[in-house]
Amino acid sequence: MTMSRTSHPAPGYLEDDAPAPASVLLQLGALQALCRQTVAVRLALILIGTPFALANTDQEGPRYAAVAAAVLGVTTSYAVLRDWNRVGPRLLAHPTLMALDLLFVATLLLTASPASPLAYATVCTPLLSGLLYGWRGAGVLTGLQLAVVLSVFRAWEHHPGAATSTLLIAGFCAAAGVIGVTLRNLMFRIGVAGEALSQANARLAAAEAVEAERARLAREMHDSVAKTLHGLALAAQALAASADHGDPDTLKRQATLVAGAARRAAAESRAVLCDLRRRTGVTPAHLDLADELTLLTQDFADRTGATVALRKPDAPLLLPYTTAQHVLAIASEALENTHRHARASRIHIALEAPRNAVLDLRVGDNGVGLPPSTTPDGLAKTGHFGLLGMTERAASLGGHLSLGRSPLGGAEIHLHLPLPATASPAPQEEAAHA
Repeated sequence: MTMSRTSHPAPGYLEDDAPAPASVLLQLGALQALCRQTVAVRLALILIGTPFALANTDQEGPRYAAVAAAVLGVTTSYAVLRDWNRVGPRLLAHPTLMALDLLFVATLLLTASPASPLAYATVCTPLLSGLLYGWRGAGVLTGLQLAVVLSVFRAWEHHPGAATSTLLIAGFCAAAGVIGVTLRNLMFRIGVAGEALSQANARLAAAEAVEAERARLAREMHDSVAKTLHGLALAAQALAASADHGDPDTLKRQATLVAGAARRAAAESRAVLCDLRRRTGVTPAHLDLADELTLLTQDFADRTGATVALRKPDAPLLLPYTTAQHVLAIASEALENTHRHARASRIHIALEAPRNAVLDLRVGDNGVGLPPSTTPDGLAKTGHFGLLGMTERAASLGGHLSLGRSPLGGAEIHLHLPLPATASPAPQEEAAHA
């Protein structure tokens, strides 16, 4: 059944039926399959019923008539089945063509009698009309077929078993019409429900995308701009405190820190804004996580004066750009927490990639540590979102973030992450000092 020809049946045949969904292709494809199967069943019934009809006929004239009707039915059914893609659209556009099928029904019943097995092939006509036209079309055509069946009965009313067979065929025809319309409407209703479900899923996906973008932006702002502004505020406070002593070197050093923090905050703000406006810009395919982590720890040590020991692989540890950025953001937030909240003076960072399959990043300190009952959600309720952001980043990469006790006596953050790209790590001990 050609879709472009079947999406708009003749007016009036769909008024009391289930409306066709907007995405009608799948439903019409299923209807096409059912219609073809109906024609195939009729062909099989004619082929199976013809020998029985001939065996029950003693006279030469009725036997020849039954053979002629069977040959006509087989030829017509095979032609319709083979060329359904051309016949189907014409049947939909011109329901009166089904009247030709009623002529075949009348011919078959007159030649083979209602008691013949061939007569049951006529049940396929109401079923096909129900699949194609809905309640009104099926009602009209089924009514006409019942009239044909009752008219033929008058010619065979003295034949043994004709009355019972006529009633059975009439009942089967009425039931087939109802079944055809029911299947047709059921398919269209399933299509409408599926379309509504698809639209709901699309809206849900859009809402989830917006929520994910909001969470990502919140993490970026917290891990970059907010953190830098906090450092800027601390540097400004130190500058104000140094002004009372009047030491030019101290004032110059503090002013340099303030200026550097301000420039860093401006650069991070621009980076976030550019990322919002252009998420598909040209970025490196991979980053060497080991080298980037070295630069990060050196910058942190220079700013805070803490002693940072870094153990990392000798070989480059290349990761996809987005993955490396998330890992670096987790490491940066963990370092800031050691300085801002734990008041640590010694920090140990271990980056490992055992068996080139997983990545383990540990950041521990000798600070005050965390209470045993500390959770990311609990900290978020008190206005501290850093640990929650790290947990979300780890989950987005398919990894896991856990809290523990550091060998130095403070807290330890442990990131366990499956590696999307392999490396050949070997431990190397480095120290970055202020």
